[in-house]
Amino acid sequence: MFIQEMGIAEEINQKEFANFAEKAIVNISYTNSYFSGLINSALKEHKISLQQFNVLRILQGQHPKPVSVNEITQRMVDKMSNASRLVDKLCDKELVIRGACSYDKRQVDVSVTKNGQKTLKTLNAMVDEVILNHQKLSPLEFDTLNQLLDKLREKD
Repeated sequence: MFIQEMGIAEEINQKEFANFAEKAIVNISYTNSYFSGLINSALKEHKISLQQFNVLRILQGQHPKPVSVNEITQRMVDKMSNASRLVDKLCDKELVIRGACSYDKRQVDVSVTKNGQKTLKTLNAMVDEVILNHQKLSPLEFDTLNQLLDKLREKD
């Protein structure tokens, strides 16, 4: 007996879509929500949001060089995030520190602390486990998916 896995139409109980493009965009949005939920659940125990995790990863990627709040904003996955507010919350948790920029006094530089690096190591392991549990595509399929998603976001 052949069991078909549930597709997006069944997941959201929608009989039809206007076209394949609409179905794909709904599917991307639904899948984003699915993975955000899984990752948020993993991060919740450490009282870190997905957006705060993104800031920590940006800072760790540049460590030991500090990063300006403006650069953090540009590099955020969620472009609607308020990077300054996120940095404030991470400062309160002593995971990052703010400092004056040596060459531009109007700019604030942010660096990850040792505690932030330690926390990020734990968080990365938790997120890696979510990723590991979803290795349902081959490397070639993941590469093709990435190329297709990049193509969707191309500016005309």
